[in-house]
Formats: sequence, structure tokens, C-alpha cells
Amino acid sequence: MRPPPTRITALNGPWPLHDAAASRQAEQQALLAAAPHALMEAAGLAVARLGLALAPHARRVAVWAGPGNNGGDGWVAARHLHERGLQVQVLHMAASAHGPADAEQARQQALRAGVPAQAWTAGPAPAADLHIDALLGLGVRQAPSAAAAAAIQALNQAAGRGAVVLAVDLPSGLHPDTGALLGAEAVRASATLALLTLKPGCHTAQGRDHAGDLWFDNLGVAAGPPTALLLGPPVGQPRLHSSHKGSHGDVVVVGGAPGMVGAAWLAARAALEAGAGRVYVSALDPEAALLDPMQPALMARQQWWTLPPEVLATATVVVGCGGGSAVAATLPALLRHVPRLVLDADALNALAADASLLARLRERAAHGHATLLTPHPLEAARLLGQSTAEMQADRLAAAWALATRCQATVLLKGSGSVLATPGTLPCINPTGNAALATAGTGDVLAGWVAGLWAQRPSADPEAVAQQAVWQHGRAADLHARHAAPGAPLTAGALISALAARPPEG
Repeated sequence: MRPPPTRITALNGPWPLHDAAASRQAEQQALLAAAPHALMEAAGLAVARLGLALAPHARRVAVWAGPGNNGGDGWVAARHLHERGLQVQVLHMAASAHGPADAEQARQQALRAGVPAQAWTAGPAPAADLHIDALLGLGVRQAPSAAAAAAIQALNQAAGRGAVVLAVDLPSGLHPDTGALLGAEAVRASATLALLTLKPGCHTAQGRDHAGDLWFDNLGVAAGPPTALLLGPPVGQPRLHSSHKGSHGDVVVVGGAPGMVGAAWLAARAALEAGAGRVYVSALDPEAALLDPMQPALMARQQWWTLPPEVLATATVVVGCGGGSAVAATLPALLRHVPRLVLDADALNALAADASLLARLRERAAHGHATLLTPHPLEAARLLGQSTAEMQADRLAAAWALATRCQATVLLKGSGSVLATPGTLPCINPTGNAALATAGTGDVLAGWVAGLWAQRPSADPEAVAQQAVWQHGRAADLHARHAAPGAPLTAGALISALAARPPEG
């Protein structure tokens, strides 16, 4: 007997991700190597077993079968569940003559086994304890038909009434590569069983809201090279007993225009808690206080960016947090001389508005300087000259395009934050949740990554950003375990949570 599927969590990665084209290639190679119908039989059996595990007390099962191979997997699952004595009903979407040969064989076997079936028309979903979504498969690239859309709506209504919904491979109505909705609605599954490969779309954009708990069964097939990676826990970096504060680097935060100085202090606190040896704040508000009473270990420096180049070259610098329009004047010197630069918030807006600054940014790599951009979707869209909706429609492609344009590492924040660096595979972060949707949490991330980077000055920015974004999201996930449902996480509480991070982070 084959091993059971693996549940994909933030703690057991990294995992390879394969887009639709790479997944199709893996499927074709597997079909050539396997006996006829064996792959679909294995997939359907895996679906049936996971369905029983997710809903062990279920007596009534509704299987929603589309016309393709995804539907064929559903027919196989229906047959196995029927043979185990459950009350199974298949709701199919198209006549058998329009389906692939394997799917038609699966349908015929299920009908010969006595599985009840009827064509789906419209109306509410039948009463069932377990619904299996096998409507739309990997190859769908357009909005669902009217009938499929009605079925998706009925499935979601059943989920709202407490039924378990298991999606086969990916939730119907979700783009496998981007996580965008193909139409007005996609299935909101309790769980998804990915088959053969893990698809990027289940991990970013709308994917995490629709896939539910993600399980994976490769059906014994080794897929080809991945097209992206899902991050796993970072490896800890122990400190030497002989180290001192000078061993762990300096961080300088440049930001904090009038009315927004708090953003700079938040980033600085995060950098200090991340382990930087010394942290300085150079506020753009000339009347800003020179001390943070909550963290007196932080030091203030006025107009640090005007110091000689040899001084600028000694630090890891975060620029932009609460920077306002005044931050643009600091960028020429920082872009030219700082070896490790984190560009956030208003620094990114300044780059988007000034082609000469963008040109200087692109020159940094040629001079051996490393840069990390940490945009949220609107900031990324401005840098790309797109609308936010256009950018969010394909987050992996947008992050890659921005990294290529800026010749820098990009950490595109959001649900399933995306990391991209020219010449490497993009990565998706599996941690984090909506509790992070509060003011200042982005400033904390910028400071945290700078604090980590200062301790490892020779590390490439992507490696440091991978660690930082995973830990940042993990702190929010641990918060969600103990807080009331939907409770936000303030930036100050996030810093405390990060400072108390568990061993796996």
C-alpha cells in the first residue's frame, strides 16, 4: 500500500512548486511509464482515503465531477467510497463523450459498481457530510461556465453550512499558477489534495483563502525541475561566545518624516531585537526626539546620510519607513555608498517617481552592493507602472519583473509573500495571516531583515529575506493560536513576538 499523503505546513518545507506547464509535463511522463488508467486509479484512491480521514463520521458524500481528468479522479474516488458502504452521489457536468478516455473509463467503472449519478443542473447542493470538488482541473484558464459557476456557488454554500469540502488537486475556479480567481468565485475548500505536484496558486494571492489545509501525494512520480519554491523553516545561526556587539553589525534606519517618526523607531526596535549589535535612527523630522524611552539602547544620529562615504559603507541601512517626500533627498548618497540597503515604503515611492534614482539603483549590483526591496502591492504596482489589480493578477511574475527591472532582490508582501532575485527561482513564504494587516508591521519586517543582515554581512539578500519573512509570518501564526479569531497584531506586539521566537524560527 502506498504511503498516505503529506500535510503541507510552514514547518516541513521547503517544497518544490510546479506551474501548470511543468505539472502537465510530469503527468505526461508518468502516463507513459504507468499501466493504462493506473495513475487515475491511484489519484482517485488517494482522494477517497483522505476524504475518509478528514470526515471519518461521514455517511453521505457528494462528488462533483467535471468533464476532464479531474472529474475522472472524482469518479474513481466515488467508486471506492461507495464500495466502503457510504451513500455516494456523483453530480457530473458533461456528457461522457466529451471527456478524456481515462475519465470515461473511470465513469463507466463507477456506474457498473452501482454508484448513483445525475447531471448537475442548478439549485442547492444535496445534503452531504463530505463534498468532493473534482469540477475543474489544471488546464482551465478562463472563467468557469455558467453551470460550473453555479456548482461552485452551491459547494460554497454547503461549506458555509458546515460540510467538509475536499478539492482535488486545486480548488475549482482558482488559477493554478497565480492564485487569482478565474471568475467571480472559486471553491472555498476545507482541504485540498494536490496530486503529482504542488501548484504555486494554492500558496499566494487568493489561494490560501480557498485551498484550506493542503495535502500532497506525488503518486510515486518524481516531477521535473520546479518553477518556484515554498519556503521552510530557516536554519538557526548560533553566536560565538567570543563575540561582542561590534561582531553583529550596525543598522541605521533613515526615515521618520514629521508625523511619521514612529515608523522609523519601530524598524529600529525590530533590528535591535533581531540581534544587530548597534542600531541608529536618523529621523527626517528635524524636531524628532533623540531617544526612544521604550528602547533606550537605540541611538539617534542627525542626517547620518550626509556623513563621509567611508562611514556610510560600514552599515546595513533601512531607508523609507515613514519617510514621506523628504526621503528622496537621502537616496543618492545611500544608493551610491551603502553596501547593504533595504528600501521600503516611501523610498520605493521616490524611486517610482524619479527615473534617475531608479537608474542608480540598477547600478548598485555592478558595484558589488546588495539591495532588498520590500514593497506592498501598491508600491510594487507604482514601480512597474501598473495598476494594483494588474500586479496582483500574477504575483510571481510581478515580483520577477520588478527584481529584473531593479536588479535587486524583491520581497513582495501580501498573502503568500513572494521573493524574487534575478537568476534564481522565485520563492513563496508559507507563514503569516491577516493579523499582520495593521499599521507598522511592514516597518517591523524591514527592520527585522536589516537586523539579521547586519549579523551576516556576506549573506545574499534573498537568504536573509527568506529567514526574516518566514519568522515575521510565523510570529503572526503563533499569535493567532492564542488570540480571539480575527484579532489584529499590533506592530509593538509583533516585535515582542519575534523576540520570543521558538527554536524552529
